Amino acid sequence: MKVAVTGASGHIGNTLCKELLDQGYEIKALLLEDENDLKQPEIEIIRGNLLNKESLVELCRDVDFVFHLAAKISIDKKEQDLVYQTNVLGTQNIVDVCMSENIKRFVHFSTIHTYNPHPLDETLDETRSQLNHTNMMYEQSKLEGENIVKEAVKHGLDAVIIHPTAVFGPYDYIPSLLGQALIKIVNDDLPMLVPGGYNWVDVRDIAIGTIAACTKGKKGEDYILSGKWMSLKDLSALIGSITNRKTPKRTVSFLLARIGIPFIRIWAILRNEHPLYTKDTIDILKESHQNISCEKAIAELDYFPRPLETSIKDTFDWFKQNGMIE
Repeated sequence: MKVAVTGASGHIGNTLCKELLDQGYEIKALLLEDENDLKQPEIEIIRGNLLNKESLVELCRDVDFVFHLAAKISIDKKEQDLVYQTNVLGTQNIVDVCMSENIKRFVHFSTIHTYNPHPLDETLDETRSQLNHTNMMYEQSKLEGENIVKEAVKHGLDAVIIHPTAVFGPYDYIPSLLGQALIKIVNDDLPMLVPGGYNWVDVRDIAIGTIAACTKGKKGEDYILSGKWMSLKDLSALIGSITNRKTPKRTVSFLLARIGIPFIRIWAILRNEHPLYTKDTIDILKESHQNISCEKAIAELDYFPRPLETSIKDTFDWFKQNGMIE
């Protein structure tokens, strides 16, 4: 069985490719001309991008399944055009090619943030209404990309849509923005924590669940792949306990965090880093849903996320083995 993967060089993509190889799949992966981040030499590399349909045709030719993970993730307003082109126009292109190539199953990666988080006191599952619009460019682009896939399903595309929560774990080679945040926590290098938290899920469980959605999921269905919600404060304490290190404890209010955003941005620029706190990320933390259900995935995909403590231990063991922390 041969599959194609976009976004294969990212954290989830690398992990998905590893799991696909372990399960015996042959893989073609789309990489940009200057990318060289895949760790599996068995993978056939197709050079191109989502805006180059010729490369997409080459990618999708003679494959059974397509996993579309490629996306521009950015909290920088200066990159809004690139976010839109990649996540919306790029998704339209890969959908068009998959329909013309008669792909058996298209798996599209969306995000939990395309669902309306309100009301916060009721379980969020796949029956929750979709957002109509959001002012966060990344979320809006994923919303539009998701709608492109749903419209294509009406015209014959066999597709399923994955909605992961906050993904972390081993094999984070670059590392991702979330991986960078975790490294800062374990190094006690965050000036402050803010209230709120995320639903955290292991990247390895996402990879396993994604393949299960491809083979077991139902055409046109959405699947939430979630884990466990934990506040940043409690997560920092848990990381400290597991790694036996001092981790950040000081928590400020959302109001003070907003006031500090310009200073955080300047500090990040001076250190040549992405700012971890922005208006958008603080808004996400403030409205982070604490009860996101993966019961549908458990019932239909045999999806079972591992304990958060196990994921944290494995993640920081991997960071240490790969020289990302001392």
